[in-house]
Amino acid sequence: MGYAKVLLGVVLVTALAATSTAQTKLKCSIEGSTCPALIDYLSPNNTNITAIQSLFQVKKFRNLLGANNLPTSTPSDKNVNATEKIRIPFTCLCANGTGVSNRKPVYKVQKDDFMYHIAKEVFSGLVTFQQIADVNGVPDPNRINPGQELWIPLPCSCDKVNGIKVVHYGMLVDEGSTVEGIAEQYGTTSATLLTLNNMADPSKLQAGQVLDIPLPACSSHVSNNSLDYPFLLANGTYVYTAYNCVKCKCDSANNYTLQCESSELKSTNWTKCPAMKCQGADSLFIGNKTSSGCNQTSCVYSGFTSQTILTSLVTESICPALSAAWKIGFQGLGWNFFLFISFQLMIFLSLHLS
Repeated sequence: MGYAKVLLGVVLVTALAATSTAQTKLKCSIEGSTCPALIDYLSPNNTNITAIQSLFQVKKFRNLLGANNLPTSTPSDKNVNATEKIRIPFTCLCANGTGVSNRKPVYKVQKDDFMYHIAKEVFSGLVTFQQIADVNGVPDPNRINPGQELWIPLPCSCDKVNGIKVVHYGMLVDEGSTVEGIAEQYGTTSATLLTLNNMADPSKLQAGQVLDIPLPACSSHVSNNSLDYPFLLANGTYVYTAYNCVKCKCDSANNYTLQCESSELKSTNWTKCPAMKCQGADSLFIGNKTSSGCNQTSCVYSGFTSQTILTSLVTESICPALSAAWKIGFQGLGWNFFLFISFQLMIFLSLHLS
């Protein structure tokens, strides 16, 4: 790296440290726990979705599509404009009271790179150069070498919000956005957002800031001994799991209940995907339902182990519940009807026995 580039890096790191958007560390309470998380990415240049997958080391291309609810037929060379946000799925790790991406992505330093450029431009300001320096034990951010590998600690959390499991989504704030408007857009409250993001004053919201948004997660029956536990999927997303054998989606239209089915894809770990039949229901496979009267029984995905896919039979009522007023009216009608019949019976008996 030439002296001019080194000097430029020093000047930029020093001068821009005070003006760059400070990204808040997000609280993550249970030490060592992991969970799925999402974060926005805004590429500095026109690129394609495969390049973004490579930069963030997203293991499965289909799951990058799923995080953005893109069709499974989306080509790997799909163009992504510089102004287009892409949601990145990753695993969050709770460490030292805060949440960071679990040792990924790892960025290899290129010739003429300096740390501010890596943080602000390559990774669109999702982290600060100082945060990168700290987690990688780099004493001087101005001194990095080509080929050096740097872990990029994306902010995240695994904590429940108001006692409810959620998917934490790091949203890049747009120019002109307000805390109140964002809260309304994502079905939460300003107070919740301020607390999550350790903000006292909503007017201090900055464009380019990563704001932690708690996205509702679909309820599921995934066992806590499943290899993909905790299985948290946000509304409007889908994911492939169980070594690519199962596709699950979350949609508010389905009452925030996880919907899973066979992916019909080749397994990434098994010779072929195991049977996905529910025990006790000869004809039901994952995703199948059967109804009898007011009861509907579903064969649902319950996770997977190294050897098999777990399933469960779940029965629920599909008849509308009676309202309290209707029940009272019905009970009143029943009592009146009983009195009426009793009275008629008494008249009938008196006429025929006299």
